Amino acid sequence: MERRTRLVKTAADLIGHTPVIELSRVWRGSGRIIAKAEFLQPGGSVKDRAARAIITAARADGRLKPGAPVVEMTSGNMGAGLAVVCATLGHPLVVTMSAGNSPQRVRMLEALGAEVILVPQIAGEPGQVTGPDIKAAARLAETIAGERGGFYVNQFYAREGKAAHETGTASELLEVVDGPIDGWTACVGTGCTFLGVARALRRANPDVVCAAVEPAGCQVLAGQAVLKPKHLLQGAGYGDVPPMWEPELMSQSIAVSDDEAMAWKHKLDIEEGLHVGFTAAANVCAAAKLLSSGQLVSNATVATVLCDTGLKY
Repeated sequence: MERRTRLVKTAADLIGHTPVIELSRVWRGSGRIIAKAEFLQPGGSVKDRAARAIITAARADGRLKPGAPVVEMTSGNMGAGLAVVCATLGHPLVVTMSAGNSPQRVRMLEALGAEVILVPQIAGEPGQVTGPDIKAAARLAETIAGERGGFYVNQFYAREGKAAHETGTASELLEVVDGPIDGWTACVGTGCTFLGVARALRRANPDVVCAAVEPAGCQVLAGQAVLKPKHLLQGAGYGDVPPMWEPELMSQSIAVSDDEAMAWKHKLDIEEGLHVGFTAAANVCAAAKLLSSGQLVSNATVATVLCDTGLKY
C-alpha cells in the first residue's frame, strides 16, 4: 500500500487512514488475515475515530458549547481519544474509570490533561472489569456532566461512533483489498467498530461472514448465560447486549478464552513485531478460527482490527 506523507494542523487530523497489515507470520494456513493498525492512532486505539466523530457532531449541533467540559466513562481507550480531540479544541475532559483498569491507562490520560476519577469496582477485580463496574462509572460520569454543565459523551448510545467506522474504517479496508473481503472479526464493547464495518462490508459483499468476538464464558451475543464475567478483554464483553446492537449484522459469535488471548498476544509480539492489547489478540485469534472452520473459500480474506497498543496494559 502506497503511503504519502501529509502535513496536518492538529493531532486530531492524524486520526484515521491507518495502515492495513497482512499477518502472514502468525497465520500460515489457507487464505489470509489482514488487520487495520488502529493502535497507531494518536490516542493509541480504534476509539479515536468515534471520539472525533462524536465531539465534532456535538459541537456542530450545539450540544457542546465552546470551552465547555466533556465528560465520559471510559475503560481507557475512548478517554485517550477524547483527550486528544479535546486538547486540540480547547475543552476540559473529565473521565470516570473503573479502578480495575490498568494503571498505565490512568497515567496516559492524566498526561494528556484529563481529570481521571477512579470508581471502586462492584463485581470485578484488577485487570478484569465487569458490566456492573462499567455501569457504576457511567452513572458517575452522567452525574458529573450535569453538575458541571458539561457534555456527556455516552458512547454506548452515540450513533456517530458507528458511522465513523462505516464511512472510515471499512472504506479504508476496501480501498486496499483486491477482491472481496470474505470475513470480519472484532470484539464488541459498544459494538460501534463491529457494526459500522460489518454494515459497509455487507454492502460490498452480501456473503461476508461477520463474526463478533466474545470472551469465553461471557457470550451474551450468542444467547448464552454469563458464566465468566471476569476476563482479560478490557473494553469488551461486559455481559450485556450493547444498546445499539443490530443482530442482523452478526453472522456468528466466536469465543476466545483468556489463555488464547494471551497466547496470540505473545505470537503477535514475537512473530509479527506488533505489541498490541488483549482484544487485538482475540480478534486475530478469532480470524484464524474463522479461516480454519471450513466455512470460507480456500483463498479467503478475513479482515480484523488491531484495536489498541499493548503499552496500555
